[in-house]
Amino acid sequence: MCLAGCRRANRLTAPRNAANGTPPCPADGCIRSITTYDFVEVTRDATLPPASRTGFMNGTADDLSLSLHQSIHEVPAPDWDALAGGNPFVSHAFLSALEDSASVGGDSGWYPQHAVLRDGAGRLLGAAPTYVKAHSYGEYVFDHGWANAFERAGGRYYPKLQVAAPFSPVPGPRLLMAEGLPLSLLARGLEIAAERLGCSSVHATFCTEAEWHALGEAGWLRRMGVQYHWHNRGYEGFEDFLAALSSRKRKAIRRERRDAQAGLEIRALRGSEMGRREWAAFYNFYLSTVDRKWGGAYLTERFFPLLGERLGDAVVMMMAFRAGRPIAGALNLRGPDALYGRNWGALEDVPFLHFELCYYQAIDYAIGAGLARVEAGAQGQHKIQRGYLPSRTFSAHWIGHPGLSDAVARFLEAERPAVDEEMAMLGEQSPYRSDISP
Repeated sequence: MCLAGCRRANRLTAPRNAANGTPPCPADGCIRSITTYDFVEVTRDATLPPASRTGFMNGTADDLSLSLHQSIHEVPAPDWDALAGGNPFVSHAFLSALEDSASVGGDSGWYPQHAVLRDGAGRLLGAAPTYVKAHSYGEYVFDHGWANAFERAGGRYYPKLQVAAPFSPVPGPRLLMAEGLPLSLLARGLEIAAERLGCSSVHATFCTEAEWHALGEAGWLRRMGVQYHWHNRGYEGFEDFLAALSSRKRKAIRRERRDAQAGLEIRALRGSEMGRREWAAFYNFYLSTVDRKWGGAYLTERFFPLLGERLGDAVVMMMAFRAGRPIAGALNLRGPDALYGRNWGALEDVPFLHFELCYYQAIDYAIGAGLARVEAGAQGQHKIQRGYLPSRTFSAHWIGHPGLSDAVARFLEAERPAVDEEMAMLGEQSPYRSDISP
């Protein structure tokens, strides 16, 4: 089974409601009710630490159960968010906004099956944002080549289980566990859930490095990618940041900011400050970008105002106005220690405005808010020259079919040196002064 070339293939995602239609959920008959598994079987290969056999665990692993929920609303928000650690992309508010706006479910090809681990008293010990997938769009860790190769060999790659923040290539926790419990409990539960739902595989995309290591120890295949992040080195202001760059880069950024801001007013708006007018304008910005790049939108118009209502001040919008009229915007979400750049668009072609709203305004905001970093996502080596350096991303994959698993393992083994080489090559392009360690 040949998987060569699939790392770079299919980088453009297909639009929602593509011309060939979105296939119905292949596991449709399995997801109409909550499915509960006997955790005696789920944990047969997992070892609980002694401390977890007492106290809140209320007994042994025999008391645990895993359930799958077709809506995040079936799990109380305080219980879920207690495990999410403040990360906005796995918060109950974010996931419910996706569901309630019909950005997932329906004909999207993303079918919620959120995994929940409870003890015998019904207390939530673990959770994972989980979806049955009928395709590989909107994930940004590309496995189209794996699917094509497996199906050419007579296999059936879809449905699969995706543990992810939909449409969000943002690193963060994916297997949400109470402190002291091993991730292998939830990992094993997801494996068995995939088998019983008839899914070929489980994919935890953009997980944390700690999860990546733990899942590798549990037998999952591990993959790396590259994104671009800006790190706050205790800067007191934007000029302090510029002072860390080479003279040529400083001059270029000052010129770009001056040109981008000419004749415009730029505001950083919180979700609570965004009204109907601003959200309607931003959706048009968003459509202008996705229509130009992909020809269709994953996120519905209702999603964005719902996000503003439910996440409030965790939503940070950099919006440009000309004579009081909004012409461009960049949507960010704020976590406990980072600002995450997500969607951008503009109705006017203003030189360097993309850099201003997406990169420079984000740095300005992060410095003022005392945030440790800005994550600007994947693609675009131009980000390096603006202070965003390459950073590794992580994903882990469990594949049920031994032949496919072996083929993917060989592919990933061959891919890893290419990622290492890319990181080294990109690192040599640092814009920071040679006497400064960025």
